[in-house]
Amino acid sequence: MIINFDNPFLAVSAFILIPLGILIFSRLKDPFVAAIPLGAPGGVPFKTSQIKGIVRLLVFLEITGIFMLFFSAASPSLKISEMVYLNRGADIMFVFDISPSMAALDMDGKNRYDTGRKLITEFAHKRPSDSIGLVAFGEDAVLLLPPTSDRQALELRLEQLRLGELGDVTAIGMGIAVAAYHLDKSNAKRKIAVIITDGENNAGAIHPETAADMLREMGISFWVIAVGSAGEVPIDYTDPFTKIRHTGIFDSRYDTESLRRLTAAGAGTFIYAPSAETFAAAFSQLDDAEVTIQRTRIINRLHPVSFQFLAAAVFLLVITRFVRRKILGAML
Repeated sequence: MIINFDNPFLAVSAFILIPLGILIFSRLKDPFVAAIPLGAPGGVPFKTSQIKGIVRLLVFLEITGIFMLFFSAASPSLKISEMVYLNRGADIMFVFDISPSMAALDMDGKNRYDTGRKLITEFAHKRPSDSIGLVAFGEDAVLLLPPTSDRQALELRLEQLRLGELGDVTAIGMGIAVAAYHLDKSNAKRKIAVIITDGENNAGAIHPETAADMLREMGISFWVIAVGSAGEVPIDYTDPFTKIRHTGIFDSRYDTESLRRLTAAGAGTFIYAPSAETFAAAFSQLDDAEVTIQRTRIINRLHPVSFQFLAAAVFLLVITRFVRRKILGAML
């Protein structure tokens, strides 16, 4: 961020005229002496270091205000460089399982759900030219966010999401179908659907392999990340409706082979992520495989700040004059 001046002569002249004025003024009068008569009239005045310090500060503020007047007259602008993307990236739809089993604590002490939210957010920030969308599924599936480049909207929607708010079962086919429907409407050249789940399809009117076949026919790249370890794992889950907290041991067993068949139906890529490390590695593999060519250009924008300089100058000059006249009074 750089300050530019439409009339740089005025800005430069401030460094000549103001010091020259100070020099001339100092020859005529010492502005740093505060004379306070004590005793009989005509007594000898004395200098006080406390008053001298206040006067020095006031003079400094006045000089600063005068500088700002010159700068304001020189029409300053802030030059801000912005990166503009010249081509549209991929549309990536994350299909996120929010059934209660995602509360299992087998991701280095964190649950699968929170780890997934964090990885989605980090992935989105690494790919600024891509549009990221979000579908959540449990007993049903809903579009939470259409593909967008607004990363704040994505983070807010992920933050608002609650485990179990779509029921206790898993409608994988419905989640994929919702993603396929909205990606099909996109005019992006590259479209990607990424499903993150730790379970088997046990709800919904659409079979997962049927939905995956839809993705293949639409030319949508398909990824399946099977998250979570097998066996007994601790779980900590609060029901969003009853507010009852459930803790204990969860028997985490799901058929990864059914997810592999699902992946094959969509001609996609299957990744098994039983730990936090492999879960993060899955996103790295996705990032490396789905490369988007980014064409960018730097644009410099000028934002005038003359008013801000003028307002600061007026404030400093008024406040110093007020202190001199109303507070210090006859001591100056």
